Amino acid sequence: MSKDTNPRRVADNEARAKLRMLRTSPQKLNLVAALIRGKKVEQALTDLTFSKKRISDDVKKCLQSAIANAENNHNLDVDELVVAEAYCGKNLIMKRGRPRARGRFGKIIKPFSEITIVVRQVEEQS
Repeated sequence: MSKDTNPRRVADNEARAKLRMLRTSPQKLNLVAALIRGKKVEQALTDLTFSKKRISDDVKKCLQSAIANAENNHNLDVDELVVAEAYCGKNLIMKRGRPRARGRFGKIIKPFSEITIVVRQVEEQS
């Protein structure tokens, strides 16, 4: 009496990876996600390697995880993978503060975010 297996949340030619609790705002993370959206994974890895954004190393780690999931779990060909989707969302917000003049309180918010990367196998047309 084992449980039924969960249906796949992505198509048969796709794999995904999700990275949570990234210490940056979703707006800044979306700039890096837009950098790799729609590109071949090889080109996307190169772009993330040489990007000057601080968070690009974490996004690169998530992309490598999605590639590994595609290769090991779903038997997809790594050379034909394309970054189909790369989207980010909000997560926790730490609220901090700082005393200001005249007894006031300056609010400091420290946002966290999460990123999801979906890679898809696309056959090359010859």
